[in-house]
Parts: sequence; C-alpha cells; structure tokens
Amino acid sequence: MVQGTGSDVGKSLLVAGLARAYARRGLVVQPFKAQNMSNNAAVAGEAEGAASGEIGRAQALQARAAGVPRSVHQNPVLLKPETDVDAQVVLRGRVLGRWPAAGYQALKPRLLPAVLDSLERLSQQADLVLVEGAGCGAEAYLRPQDISNMGLAEAADLPVLLLGDESRGGVSAAAIGHHALWSASERARVAGLVVNKFRGDPAIFTPAATQITAATGWPLRGLVRWFDGAARLPQEDSLALDAAARRRARGGSLVVAVLRTPRLANADDLDPLAAEPGVTLRWVQPGEPIPREAAVVVLAGSKATRADLEHVFAQGWQHDLHAHVRHGGRVVGLCAGFQMLGRAVHDPEGLEGEPGSTPGLGLLDIETTITADKRLLDLDALDAASGLRVRGYEMHMGRSTGAGLARPWLRLDEGGGARAEGAVSADGRVMGSYVHGLFAADGWRRRWLDSLGAVGTGVDYEARVEALLDAYAAQLEADLDLDALLALAR
Repeated sequence: MVQGTGSDVGKSLLVAGLARAYARRGLVVQPFKAQNMSNNAAVAGEAEGAASGEIGRAQALQARAAGVPRSVHQNPVLLKPETDVDAQVVLRGRVLGRWPAAGYQALKPRLLPAVLDSLERLSQQADLVLVEGAGCGAEAYLRPQDISNMGLAEAADLPVLLLGDESRGGVSAAAIGHHALWSASERARVAGLVVNKFRGDPAIFTPAATQITAATGWPLRGLVRWFDGAARLPQEDSLALDAAARRRARGGSLVVAVLRTPRLANADDLDPLAAEPGVTLRWVQPGEPIPREAAVVVLAGSKATRADLEHVFAQGWQHDLHAHVRHGGRVVGLCAGFQMLGRAVHDPEGLEGEPGSTPGLGLLDIETTITADKRLLDLDALDAASGLRVRGYEMHMGRSTGAGLARPWLRLDEGGGARAEGAVSADGRVMGSYVHGLFAADGWRRRWLDSLGAVGTGVDYEARVEALLDAYAAQLEADLDLDALLALAR
C-alpha cells in the first residue's frame, strides 16, 4: 500500500508507474483504491446488476499501465462532489445515493465489507496488488471511520510505503509527524519512506534521511526523481488539473478556451488538444472574460450541470459566448457542456439539488431532463459522417430532446446501423456531444483541426501515453529497488 503525506504528492502516478514496471517483468498486476474523491471517472466492467459501472480516472490509467481490464473492484467507492458539502456515492460502479459529508462519515463503516471483498477478488486474479491510499494518511479526525488508509491497511493486513513530496518542502516534518500521529501498530506497518519529485543531488538528502530514520525507524526506500512527463498524463483531480493548466497555457496559433466551472468533470477530454503543437489550450478562470483571440470555446463535463450553468451566467460568460458565435467563432459542448448549450436543463426529481429548471445558453435547439438512470457505455465506432473511427465513452444522467438533434454532430456505426449523436447548429458554429474521449481519436481530431485551419501535426496521442508510462516505469527501475519492494509485498 502506498499512503501519502498529503494530497497530490504523486500516489496515483507512482502506482501507475509501478504497475507498468512490474507488468513488464511478467507479473499480473491489479491496482486498487478503496475510496476515491474525483469527478473524473471512467467506464469499467463487473458492476453489480449491470454490465458497466464507473471508477476514478486514476484507477483507469493504472489499469492501463498494468495491462488489465478496468474493473469496478479497482475502485469500489467513488465520491463525486456535487457541492462543497455533499457528494454522490458510487459503490462498485453504481450510484448508491447522495450523502452530506457528515452523513457519509457514518456510512463508511458499512462500506468496508464491500471494500475488503473487492480487494480479495483482485488478489485472487493477480500476482501483485498495488493499493493506493487517499489524501493524507494520518488525518486523526478521520481515523475512526477510515476505509482507505490505515483503517484499510489494518483490516487487510497490508504493508505500507509512505510517500512524501520533496518539491513542496517539509518532507522530514511530514514523515516524523505521521509517526507521531499513528499508533504503535500503525507505525509497525510502515516498511519505509519514498521521497517523490526530487530534484538535484541525492547526496544532499542524506542528513534528512538519517534524521527521519532515527526518529521513526523507517528506512528510506528511494528518491524518485522529478518526472517531466507527469503533466502530459491524464490528471485525477482539480489540484493537478489547475497546476497542469498553468503549464499548458502556451503553444500554437489556434487558441482553444475552456471554461473552468466549479464542478468540472472528465477534464482529460481536452488533453489530446493540449498535446497538439498547433493548439494553445487556455483555461478561462472565474472572473476572466473569454479571450477574443479564441477560435473555439469549450464547455466540458460537469458533475452538477445546473449549478455550473448558473455559474456560467454569474460570470457573464453567456454574453461572451453569443458574441463569440456572432463573430464567427466555434463553441463545443461535451456531455454536460452539451446540455448547457440548449434552451433549458430540467431536474424535476431534484437529482442534482433542488427540483426545478435552469435556462440554458440557447445556442442549440434542444432541452435536457435529468433522469435517475445513468448511461454508461464504452464506445468504439465508425463515424459515418467523416468515415473515421471514434473511441470513447458515455457517462451521463439526462436525456436531450429537440429539433436540434436532427442535425447530429456524429453518426456512429456500432455494427447495428448508424446512430445519430449530438447536435450542430444551423450555421455549423455550435456543436455538442455526449461522447467523452472524442478528441483522443487521432484521425478524427486531425480532421476537425483541419476544418478550423489548424493543420494537425500527426500527434499519436494514445501512443504518447503508452510511451510516457514506459518511460516512467524505466525511471522507477533506476530510482527504486523494485525487487526489495516486491519482497515486501510477498
């Protein structure tokens, strides 16, 4: 088990890199994270009572790194925040309900049997299971109901590696502080410390390692050097997303602006565009106007469509969007963003909050009604409109209707005839779709960029992700004693 001294210290990426490294050695590896809080999700198999469910994007990337199919058992509990104080709880891929933070703390002990059962199922399928903790491993106020850090480690009898982040400073204090906060039995589970995101001469860290070991008894298991490719891999949550967005705000002549709404979901839909040298992906933060030089404005997915739609109006972005279209610009809506482009979003059952309706942007002639059933579908189809293959997934609540659907953006041939998907405005400047991952289809993306006057450069996005995972795995082989870590697991 890899626990962290805090959030965003690199647990998810380290587990992905270890998964790829051990898989390259011929081991069957399974990733596992008991509880993940993220609005970035992926479709996975083995959901109870249904063919498909959902897991966090981090576990999807880890499964890809390990070369195993995505399974709901790799992330049995997924929390998808809808407001600052409550979240949708997804258990083994299916929506269990909506809980306020305090109520969820009381619910967690009832989820532990399912968590342990999922871990056991994966253990039976693998030579090695790599377990990722959540957030900070020593939050004492959360310990009584913990199912994802030491609570899980003790229940499942797991050895623990503690991961610290040298780039933010304070790693010595964090490690010694964890030792002080953990009980004697918890301290005994820690097999060592790994220091992540290290730059410079490793010898400089020797006094710190000596101090940590003297205070805790934990050996230093290795220094993992800073990996530049991390920012080019799919990001798990808003902390990593915002940092990556700042780094990517440069590039080519075609400016694509993305509205940064509070409950943004599945933001990795935009990663393939950010990878294009001819594209500058610019995140528009609250309080900022949509840049006039933008050729395309994107409304991405959301975990709370009506709330994010109201945020768009509160920022005055609706005026910018209409002016953008009048002046010849393009607007793209993905999933919830597609719903926002219509005339209204209705939620008669109060599935996202108070029952009611929210006026839409009126850029597409559609309306959407939020429904309790969630469509979860992996997609691999031929787009009859372009003749190009599209791979992605659908993950949404709500059904859209209206005359605008008569002009679909895609016509997907999935073997049983073409299915109309999405909508395009009469002038061709506004388009939307429920398909996530659309831009990861290299041929389709290049054709779309060509239509905007930005010639695609031939970036093979999926191959690039694979190369980055291989490069990170090779680095871990050099930075860590993987034989010793494997012996700890056994």
